[in-house]
Amino acid sequence: MKIAITGGTGFIGRHLAQELLDHGHQVVIISRGLYTRGKGLPSHDDLSYARADIRNTSELTRAFAGCTAVVHCAGTSEDPSQTFRQVHVEGARSTVAAAQQAGVQKLVLVSYLHARPNVRSAYHTTKWEGEEVVRQSGLNYTILKAGLVYGEGDHLLNNLGNLLRKLPVFATVGLREKTVRLIAVEDLVAVILAALTDDRLSRRTVAVLGPEEFPFSVAARRIAGVMGKPSLIVLPFPVFAQRLLAWTSGFMPKPLISASQVQMLADGISIPLPDSQPLPEDLAPKTRFTEEQIRKGLPT
Repeated sequence: MKIAITGGTGFIGRHLAQELLDHGHQVVIISRGLYTRGKGLPSHDDLSYARADIRNTSELTRAFAGCTAVVHCAGTSEDPSQTFRQVHVEGARSTVAAAQQAGVQKLVLVSYLHARPNVRSAYHTTKWEGEEVVRQSGLNYTILKAGLVYGEGDHLLNNLGNLLRKLPVFATVGLREKTVRLIAVEDLVAVILAALTDDRLSRRTVAVLGPEEFPFSVAARRIAGVMGKPSLIVLPFPVFAQRLLAWTSGFMPKPLISASQVQMLADGISIPLPDSQPLPEDLAPKTRFTEEQIRKGLPT
Protein backbone atom coordinates (compact mmCIF):
# COMPACT_ATOMS: atom_id res chain seq x y z
CA MET A 1 0.00 0.00 0.00
CA LYS A 2 1.21 3.52 -0.76
CA ILE A 3 0.44 5.90 2.11
CA ALA A 4 0.95 9.65 2.41
CA ILE A 5 1.55 11.28 5.80
CA THR A 6 0.88 14.98 6.29
CA GLY A 7 3.05 16.34 9.06
CA GLY A 8 5.32 13.41 8.29
CA THR A 9 8.44 15.05 9.73
CA GLY A 10 6.74 15.59 13.10
CA PHE A 11 6.93 13.38 16.19
CA ILE A 12 4.04 11.03 15.38
CA GLY A 13 4.63 11.19 11.62
CA ARG A 14 8.24 9.99 11.89
CA HIS A 15 7.35 7.03 14.11
CA LEU A 16 4.44 6.13 11.85
CA ALA A 17 6.56 6.32 8.69
CA GLN A 18 9.17 3.95 10.13
CA GLU A 19 6.51 1.44 11.18
CA LEU A 20 4.84 1.54 7.76
CA LEU A 21 8.18 0.96 6.06
CA ASP A 22 8.90 -1.95 8.42
CA HIS A 23 5.57 -3.46 7.31
CA GLY A 24 6.51 -3.22 3.63
CA HIS A 25 4.44 -0.18 2.65
CA GLN A 26 5.46 2.73 0.44
CA VAL A 27 5.47 6.06 2.29
CA VAL A 28 5.23 9.65 1.08
CA ILE A 29 6.17 12.18 3.75
CA ILE A 30 4.60 15.59 3.20
CA SER A 31 6.08 18.67 4.81
CA ARG A 32 5.74 22.40 4.26
CA GLY A 33 9.49 22.97 4.52
CA LEU A 34 12.63 21.40 3.15
CA TYR A 35 13.37 18.05 4.73
CA THR A 36 16.46 17.84 6.94
CA ARG A 37 17.95 14.37 6.64
CA GLY A 38 19.65 14.44 10.02
CA LYS A 39 16.36 15.07 11.85
CA GLY A 40 14.28 12.36 10.23
CA LEU A 41 14.35 8.90 8.75
CA PRO A 42 17.22 7.10 7.01
CA SER A 43 17.17 6.54 3.25
CA HIS A 44 14.79 3.85 2.09
CA ASP A 45 13.74 2.71 -1.39
CA ASP A 46 10.04 2.93 -0.41
CA LEU A 47 10.30 6.38 1.17
CA SER A 48 9.81 9.65 -0.70
CA TYR A 49 9.22 13.27 0.23
CA ALA A 50 6.87 15.93 -1.10
CA ARG A 51 6.98 19.60 -0.22
CA ALA A 52 3.46 20.98 0.04
CA ASP A 53 1.58 23.69 1.91
CA ILE A 54 -1.15 21.99 3.95
CA ARG A 55 -3.63 24.59 2.65
CA ASN A 56 -2.73 24.14 -1.02
CA THR A 57 -5.09 21.59 -2.57
CA SER A 58 -3.19 21.41 -5.86
CA GLU A 59 0.13 20.66 -4.18
CA LEU A 60 -1.47 18.05 -1.95
CA THR A 61 -3.29 16.41 -4.88
CA ARG A 62 0.05 15.93 -6.66
CA ALA A 63 1.60 14.56 -3.47
CA PHE A 64 -1.30 12.10 -2.98
CA ALA A 65 -1.09 10.76 -6.54
CA GLY A 66 -1.08 6.96 -6.54
CA CYS A 67 -1.70 6.75 -2.77
CA THR A 68 -4.26 4.33 -1.39
CA ALA A 69 -4.48 6.12 1.96
CA VAL A 70 -3.60 9.38 3.70
CA VAL A 71 -2.82 9.81 7.40
CA HIS A 72 -3.42 13.43 8.36
CA CYS A 73 -1.04 14.16 11.25
CA ALA A 74 -0.34 17.81 10.48
CA GLY A 75 -0.63 20.05 13.51
CA THR A 76 0.88 23.19 14.97
CA SER A 77 1.78 24.83 18.26
CA GLU A 78 0.75 28.12 16.61
CA ASP A 79 3.43 30.61 15.74
CA PRO A 80 3.56 33.75 13.58
CA SER A 81 3.88 31.63 10.41
CA GLN A 82 0.75 29.51 10.91
CA THR A 83 -2.34 29.61 13.11
CA PHE A 84 -4.44 26.80 14.51
CA ARG A 85 -7.25 27.67 12.09
CA GLN A 86 -4.95 27.62 9.08
CA VAL A 87 -3.55 24.17 9.90
CA HIS A 88 -6.43 22.39 11.64
CA VAL A 89 -9.38 23.70 9.63
CA GLU A 90 -8.11 25.02 6.30
CA GLY A 91 -5.58 22.19 6.22
CA ALA A 92 -8.32 19.61 6.77
CA ARG A 93 -10.40 21.11 3.94
CA SER A 94 -7.47 21.01 1.53
CA THR A 95 -6.49 17.48 2.59
CA VAL A 96 -10.04 16.20 2.07
CA ALA A 97 -10.36 17.92 -1.33
CA ALA A 98 -6.98 16.60 -2.47
CA ALA A 99 -7.80 13.08 -1.27
CA GLN A 100 -11.06 13.17 -3.24
CA GLN A 101 -9.33 14.42 -6.38
CA ALA A 102 -6.49 11.89 -6.09
CA GLY A 103 -8.87 8.96 -5.58
CA VAL A 104 -7.59 8.14 -2.08
CA GLN A 105 -9.55 5.26 -0.56
CA LYS A 106 -8.91 5.89 3.15
CA LEU A 107 -8.28 8.97 5.31
CA VAL A 108 -7.12 8.71 8.92
CA LEU A 109 -7.19 11.91 10.98
CA VAL A 110 -5.17 12.12 14.20
CA SER A 111 -7.02 14.54 16.48
CA TYR A 112 -7.15 15.36 20.19
CA LEU A 113 -9.21 13.55 22.84
CA HIS A 114 -11.13 16.61 24.05
CA ALA A 115 -11.38 18.55 20.79
CA ARG A 116 -14.81 20.18 20.97
CA PRO A 117 -16.67 23.41 20.17
CA ASN A 118 -17.58 26.22 22.56
CA VAL A 119 -14.41 26.23 24.65
CA ARG A 120 -11.97 29.08 25.21
CA SER A 121 -9.05 27.19 23.62
CA ALA A 122 -8.55 27.80 19.88
CA TYR A 123 -6.60 24.54 19.72
CA HIS A 124 -9.59 22.51 20.90
CA THR A 125 -12.18 24.27 18.75
CA THR A 126 -10.18 24.20 15.51
CA LYS A 127 -9.27 20.54 15.99
CA TRP A 128 -12.99 19.79 16.32
CA GLU A 129 -13.83 21.84 13.22
CA GLY A 130 -11.22 19.84 11.32
CA GLU A 131 -12.90 16.64 12.51
CA GLU A 132 -16.24 17.91 11.22
CA VAL A 133 -14.70 18.56 7.79
CA VAL A 134 -13.53 14.94 7.66
CA ARG A 135 -16.81 13.50 8.99
CA GLN A 136 -18.77 15.32 6.28
CA SER A 137 -16.34 14.47 3.46
CA GLY A 138 -17.99 11.31 2.14
CA LEU A 139 -14.61 9.57 2.32
CA ASN A 140 -13.93 6.34 4.17
CA TYR A 141 -12.42 7.95 7.26
CA THR A 142 -11.31 7.14 10.79
CA ILE A 143 -10.82 9.91 13.34
CA LEU A 144 -8.55 9.00 16.25
CA LYS A 145 -9.07 11.27 19.24
CA ALA A 146 -5.85 10.66 21.16
CA GLY A 147 -4.78 11.85 24.58
CA LEU A 148 -1.19 12.79 25.50
CA VAL A 149 1.34 10.82 23.46
CA TYR A 150 4.94 10.28 24.58
CA GLY A 151 8.07 8.70 23.13
CA GLU A 152 11.42 9.46 21.59
CA GLY A 153 11.42 12.98 20.14
CA ASP A 154 8.17 14.06 21.82
CA HIS A 155 7.26 17.33 23.56
CA LEU A 156 6.17 15.80 26.86
CA LEU A 157 9.37 14.01 27.92
CA ASN A 158 11.61 16.55 26.19
CA ASN A 159 10.06 19.67 27.71
CA LEU A 160 9.37 18.28 31.16
CA GLY A 161 12.77 16.62 31.29
CA ASN A 162 14.51 19.88 30.36
CA LEU A 163 12.53 21.81 33.00
CA LEU A 164 13.29 19.29 35.74
CA ARG A 165 17.00 19.38 34.90
CA LYS A 166 17.02 23.12 35.65
CA LEU A 167 14.70 23.11 38.66
CA PRO A 168 13.21 20.04 40.41
CA VAL A 169 9.84 21.74 40.96
CA PHE A 170 6.50 20.91 39.34
CA ALA A 171 3.46 23.19 39.49
CA THR A 172 0.11 21.45 39.07
CA VAL A 173 -2.72 22.78 36.90
CA GLY A 174 -5.46 23.08 39.49
CA LEU A 175 -5.38 22.72 43.26
CA ARG A 176 -7.08 19.36 42.76
CA GLU A 177 -5.49 17.77 39.69
CA LYS A 178 -7.47 16.01 37.00
CA THR A 179 -6.08 12.73 35.69
CA VAL A 180 -4.29 11.74 32.47
CA ARG A 181 -3.84 8.47 30.55
CA LEU A 182 -0.57 8.67 28.62
CA ILE A 183 -0.16 6.83 25.32
CA ALA A 184 3.12 5.35 24.12
CA VAL A 185 3.72 6.48 20.54
CA GLU A 186 4.23 2.89 19.40
CA ASP A 187 0.72 2.06 20.66
CA LEU A 188 -0.81 4.99 18.78
CA VAL A 189 1.06 4.00 15.62
CA ALA A 190 -0.33 0.46 15.94
CA VAL A 191 -3.85 1.90 16.13
CA ILE A 192 -3.22 4.04 13.05
CA LEU A 193 -2.05 0.97 11.12
CA ALA A 194 -5.21 -0.87 12.16
CA ALA A 195 -7.37 2.08 11.10
CA LEU A 196 -5.99 1.82 7.56
CA THR A 197 -7.45 -1.65 7.02
CA ASP A 198 -9.76 -2.69 9.88
CA ASP A 199 -13.43 -2.28 8.91
CA ARG A 200 -14.36 -2.05 12.61
CA LEU A 201 -12.89 1.48 12.58
CA SER A 202 -14.39 2.55 9.27
CA ARG A 203 -16.32 5.85 9.37
CA ARG A 204 -15.91 6.09 13.13
CA THR A 205 -14.57 8.59 15.64
CA VAL A 206 -12.58 6.63 18.20
CA ALA A 207 -10.95 7.57 21.52
CA VAL A 208 -7.36 6.40 22.08
CA LEU A 209 -6.18 6.30 25.70
CA GLY A 210 -3.31 4.77 27.64
CA PRO A 211 -3.80 1.87 30.10
CA GLU A 212 -3.00 3.80 33.33
CA GLU A 213 -4.86 6.72 34.91
CA PHE A 214 -3.11 9.10 37.32
CA PRO A 215 -2.59 12.83 38.02
CA PHE A 216 0.00 14.47 35.77
CA SER A 217 2.18 15.14 38.82
CA VAL A 218 2.63 11.34 39.10
CA ALA A 219 4.08 11.35 35.59
CA ALA A 220 6.40 14.20 36.62
CA ARG A 221 7.54 12.23 39.69
CA ARG A 222 8.27 9.15 37.59
CA ILE A 223 10.28 11.20 35.10
CA ALA A 224 12.19 12.94 37.91
CA GLY A 225 12.97 9.56 39.48
CA VAL A 226 14.42 8.22 36.23
CA MET A 227 16.49 11.41 35.95
CA GLY A 228 17.93 10.88 39.44
CA LYS A 229 15.87 13.65 41.05
CA PRO A 230 13.58 11.73 43.43
CA SER A 231 13.00 14.75 45.72
CA LEU A 232 10.76 16.56 43.21
CA ILE A 233 8.73 19.35 44.83
CA VAL A 234 5.10 19.41 43.66
CA LEU A 235 3.37 22.78 44.17
CA PRO A 236 -0.43 22.98 43.90
CA PHE A 237 -1.23 25.83 41.49
CA PRO A 238 -4.74 27.14 40.73
CA VAL A 239 -5.89 27.03 37.12
CA PHE A 240 -6.29 30.81 36.86
CA ALA A 241 -2.63 31.26 37.90
CA GLN A 242 -1.53 28.83 35.18
CA ARG A 243 -3.66 30.73 32.62
CA LEU A 244 -1.92 33.95 33.68
CA LEU A 245 1.47 32.23 33.39
CA ALA A 246 0.57 31.02 29.90
CA TRP A 247 -0.42 34.54 28.86
CA THR A 248 2.77 36.15 30.20
CA SER A 249 5.09 33.43 28.92
CA GLY A 250 3.50 33.81 25.47
CA PHE A 251 5.84 36.77 25.02
CA MET A 252 8.91 34.55 25.58
CA PRO A 253 10.82 32.85 22.72
CA LYS A 254 10.03 29.47 24.35
CA PRO A 255 6.85 29.72 26.48
CA LEU A 256 6.84 27.76 29.74
CA ILE A 257 3.26 26.62 29.09
CA SER A 258 0.63 27.50 26.49
CA ALA A 259 -3.05 28.34 26.94
CA SER A 260 -4.04 25.15 25.14
CA GLN A 261 -1.84 23.03 27.45
CA VAL A 262 -3.44 24.65 30.50
CA GLN A 263 -6.88 23.86 29.09
CA MET A 264 -5.86 20.24 28.44
CA LEU A 265 -4.67 19.63 31.99
CA ALA A 266 -7.55 21.62 33.52
CA ASP A 267 -9.96 19.32 31.63
CA GLY A 268 -8.04 16.18 32.46
CA ILE A 269 -6.97 13.81 29.68
CA SER A 270 -8.57 10.53 30.66
CA ILE A 271 -12.32 10.60 29.91
CA PRO A 272 -13.55 10.41 26.29
CA LEU A 273 -16.24 12.76 25.04
CA PRO A 274 -19.65 11.41 23.97
CA ASP A 275 -18.74 11.93 20.29
CA SER A 276 -16.14 9.14 20.33
CA GLN A 277 -16.37 5.38 20.69
CA PRO A 278 -13.96 3.07 22.53
CA LEU A 279 -11.41 1.02 20.62
CA PRO A 280 -11.95 -2.72 20.28
CA GLU A 281 -10.19 -4.36 23.22
CA ASP A 282 -7.55 -6.04 21.03
CA LEU A 283 -6.47 -2.63 19.67
CA ALA A 284 -6.46 -0.70 22.97
CA PRO A 285 -3.00 0.58 24.08
CA LYS A 286 -1.33 -1.69 26.64
CA THR A 287 2.09 -0.06 27.23
CA ARG A 288 2.46 1.38 30.73
CA PHE A 289 4.42 4.52 31.66
CA THR A 290 7.35 2.63 33.15
CA GLU A 291 10.94 3.54 33.95
CA GLU A 292 12.05 1.68 30.83
CA GLN A 293 9.62 3.63 28.62
CA ILE A 294 10.63 6.95 30.16
CA ARG A 295 14.34 6.23 29.82
CA LYS A 296 13.85 5.22 26.18
CA GLY A 297 12.10 8.52 25.39
CA LEU A 298 14.09 11.03 27.40
CA PRO A 299 16.56 13.17 25.42
CA THR A 300 20.20 12.25 25.99
